[in-house]
Amino acid sequence: MIQSFKNINRQTLEVQQTEGANWINVTPPFQENEIDNLSATLNIPRDLLTDTLDIEERARYEIEDGVKLIIIKTPVENKSLNESDADYVTIPISIIITERNQVVTVNSFENVAIRRFLNTFAKRHPERPNMMVLKIMEKVVMDFMEVLKEINHRRNILEQKLYDSNRNEELLYLMRVQKSLVYFVTALRSNELLLMKMERTNFLNADEEEREFLSDLVVEYSQALEMANTYTNILISTMDAFASIINNNMNLVMKRLTSITILISLPTLIASFFGMNVEIPYATGPHSFYLPILLSVIVSAFVSFYFNKKRWF
Repeated sequence: MIQSFKNINRQTLEVQQTEGANWINVTPPFQENEIDNLSATLNIPRDLLTDTLDIEERARYEIEDGVKLIIIKTPVENKSLNESDADYVTIPISIIITERNQVVTVNSFENVAIRRFLNTFAKRHPERPNMMVLKIMEKVVMDFMEVLKEINHRRNILEQKLYDSNRNEELLYLMRVQKSLVYFVTALRSNELLLMKMERTNFLNADEEEREFLSDLVVEYSQALEMANTYTNILISTMDAFASIINNNMNLVMKRLTSITILISLPTLIASFFGMNVEIPYATGPHSFYLPILLSVIVSAFVSFYFNKKRWF
């Protein structure tokens, strides 16, 4: 699906013709020959429009035939039905600046950053495509930070549940959260390197205001990366701590079960002595039935006292 927008008197209007649009947004599903027609209409090499269809595409920039391409990674919620998959993954967004200074965005999936940019597009200056590109990047890092906060909130909830239950389900959920953070750390690191390289080479031929804005973006991506690393380290420490707690609890249960087994076996051992087919003192006495019971109670009480003193219960 191709949507074309034009900023007229600070109003966002969707137009039918892509030639006069300030911003063209391309999202799936793609109709037959849609990419080819867009490539011919805007004079954009076809491979620049299809690069982001590969979700493993790395963050980078390049120039081909006077057309500038920037690929940046952004977070999206994972719709997979597999319970072991991460809650969030990262996908690439292509940002293209044509020779006519039109901005084209190509997405392999629908994402929040583009919707946010659309909501604020009326406030943009269409004659400044560089600033439009930087604003899209700003929406991406804002999306990263919000999702990171959501992930940290989920981690706190799961941690509280683990304090009460120590079930495997919570640990599996934490593993999904950890996978999401791994995706985020990798994507944010590549995005940060991309922006630093763009700042160093002045890829956008930016003016003073745009260079200052780009420097601020580098700082924001560094902060988001640091946040993701912090949450990852906290999660790893939490999972290690709970794994140790679960192992320790299992050892305590096994120790208690062993102590109970010993206590149960003592009366059986004493009764087996009196049940042997040999002569035993007091076997013919009037209280011979109560003697092994009394001995069993005494021995079990003594052993129970000893185990309790050693805190084996």
